[in-house]
Amino acid sequence: MTTRWLTPKEQRAWRAFMAAKILLEDAIDRQLQQDAGMPHLYYGILANLSEEPGHKLRMTDLAEKSKITRSRLTYAVTRLEKDGLIRREDCAWDKRSSFAILTDEGMAVLERTAPGHVETVRAAVFDQLSDEQVEQLETIGSAIARALEGGETPRPTSDEVPWRRRSSPCSGP
Repeated sequence: MTTRWLTPKEQRAWRAFMAAKILLEDAIDRQLQQDAGMPHLYYGILANLSEEPGHKLRMTDLAEKSKITRSRLTYAVTRLEKDGLIRREDCAWDKRSSFAILTDEGMAVLERTAPGHVETVRAAVFDQLSDEQVEQLETIGSAIARALEGGETPRPTSDEVPWRRRSSPCSGP
């Protein structure tokens, strides 16, 4: 099989994308650590729960929505639970599953932190782009995510997506 090396144009685009990704992740993590004492991953978990009816979601569904492994989610939820921001509840119809539920304290932290988070995202990304570029960013991001998630299939069954992976048999629901 012949390696399909990147063209110079593709190489420039790839390096620009990776530099932007790394710098953006760092800026967001710094802001969230300063304002809430948590990494972006934890904030994202709280935000995902805040958007659900009853601020409640099965752990497996939360892993999928957060685009992380179930074991990483279990670790994060344990920490957020210790901080009083999330509580867990057993699933009545599936003894292997449990729910993560955003607490009132978790919602208060999210509401207090959201304005700074939005301002960081706006300043780092959207203030730098035209309306047309924002549309292109959505199109490009969606195309890449679709391809990595398994194409047009809404719920991939492959272990290639993070929320289907397990690091050990005891990594959670």
